Order: sequence, then structure tokens, then C-alpha cells
Amino acid sequence: MSIDPRVALQSLTAALEEHLIAASARRGEGDPAVEAAFFAVADAFEVYEDSLYEAYSEVTPLQVFDDDEEDEDEDNSELLDEDELEILDQ
Repeated sequence: MSIDPRVALQSLTAALEEHLIAASARRGEGDPAVEAAFFAVADAFEVYEDSLYEAYSEVTPLQVFDDDEEDEDEDNSELLDEDELEILDQ
């Protein structure tokens, strides 16, 4: 069952608004409300991205990074020499 991209976009917008509310009412570094809102945004974005692709074969220019990818990037960055980097056109 596919989700209408408009409905998914509304869910994403609502998740972003909830994240703003949680962030503005933050009660310290590890506030569980902010963390929950953060993951709700990530989940809503993935649903929107999937529904957009399924309906129109389109994607957004955005990407959700999870902690595992960031840790791998930090570990691998030490192995790269600046001369070995190149810019890829997409």
C-alpha cells in the first residue's frame, strides 16, 4: 500500500514543527523529548522520500545520516590523503 506524497509531506511538516517545539523547550543535553522528535523527523522524511519516489520517480536533495555512518566516516577520514580526494558530479 503506497502513501500519497502529500500526506507524507504533511506528516513530515508536523514532525518538524514538533521538533522545533521540543528543541525550544529542551531541558538539558539528553532531553528524551528532543531525541524522540529528532527520530520522528528522520522517520517521517524517509516515508516522504519513499512515497515521492514511488509516485513520481523523484527524490529530494536531502539525506538522513545515522550514527553508524558518521562513525565510519570519521574512522575512514584518517586513511584518506587530501591528494586522493576528488569531487564527483551527480
